Formats: sequence, structure tokens, C-alpha cells
Amino acid sequence: MDALFQAAEDLRWLLGRGYPRDPALTLVGNRYALEAKWREVLKRGVLPPEVASRRRSKLLPPEALEGEEVALDGHNVLITLRSALRGETVLLADDGLVRDTAGLSAAFRPDEVAEKALHLVLETLSQLRPRETTFLLDAPMSRSGELAAKIRRNLEKWGLRGDAKAVPVPERLLEGFRGVVCSGDGAVVDRAEKVFDLAGFIVQERLKCPLLRLKG
Repeated sequence: MDALFQAAEDLRWLLGRGYPRDPALTLVGNRYALEAKWREVLKRGVLPPEVASRRRSKLLPPEALEGEEVALDGHNVLITLRSALRGETVLLADDGLVRDTAGLSAAFRPDEVAEKALHLVLETLSQLRPRETTFLLDAPMSRSGELAAKIRRNLEKWGLRGDAKAVPVPERLLEGFRGVVCSGDGAVVDRAEKVFDLAGFIVQERLKCPLLRLKG
């Protein structure tokens, strides 16, 4: 792991000085002879310091959700939680967001673990008491319509007002959303005004999962 931590420092240094991400990642990965999985960890976890700082400034504490309109980047949240529940490595990135490290979102399938992840999300939201909650799911992903219907049926059971939709590109709707956005996707966070890392909160506070940290 020492090589990974040193590689993270080197990559952070290069990105902070304007080096392009992909060539910098290749350079550092080759220098430390990192396997593909560790290069993916660097890709998802290490950021230019100014980008990381800007994203962290948008992050809200959990109590800020009460009475707010909230929109979830549904698959992003569920995939992160599913990874944590499966005992896979989860990462605390430079921007303060928790991410899975596999990068296998296209392989997501609703299963028993995903069902538990959804239960955790709904239970946590019911405790945080947003005024309205909207789940946005990636329509091209497997059984997204079924998942949206299941979420709609369960919202009322948990005392939540809201909706769940499978849409072609959730990011387009999240980009114009003026309430609180729940996502760990950097591009989504960059375009949002207010962000709550719902998956990260559950991973750290409810599941108490160990996190891989690339920065001291």
C-alpha cells in the first residue's frame, strides 16, 4: 500500500500543477507498477486540490436536509452502498465524497444486497425528514423501471413525499435542480449548488465501514 499512497501524492502534485489527468495517471501508474484496480482507485480518489476544495465547500451536514427538496442520483447512491454491503473497498476521495472503487456501474443488478441498500436509503431519509424526495434512475440500466416502481411504492411506507423516475440521463435533471443533490459523482457535484453525500453518510455512520484514504 505504500506505493499506492506515494502514487497518490505524486498524482495530486501533478494535477495541482495543471497536468492532464489521463497522461498523469498513466505516468504515475507506470512508475509504481500499479495494477489496474489501484489505478482505478487513483482515478476516482485523487483530484486537483482546488477542485477538491470547491466540492467540499458544497457538502452539507445531515441535519440540513430537513424541510428541503432532495434529488438522488439513484444508481450512484445504491451502487456505492451495495459495494460497501458486499465488503468491497470503499474510498474516501480528496473531495470528501465516498465512492466505490470497482467502477462497474453498468454491471449493477437489483438483488438482495441492492434491496438492503435501498432499505437503508429510505430509512435514513425518513429520519432526515426532507420535504420532498425524488429518485432519478438511469433508464438504460437493467430493470430501472421496476426499481423506480418499487421505490414509489415504498416512499409512502416510510412517510416520505416524493417520486422515483427512470430517465435517459439523470445528470441533465440534476444539473438544474435547486434543492439538495445526493450523489458522489464528481461531474454532478460540480454542477450542483448544495450536496449531501447520502451514501457516504450511511457507509460511515450506519454501517461503520472502514474507508480507504489516500490523503493523511
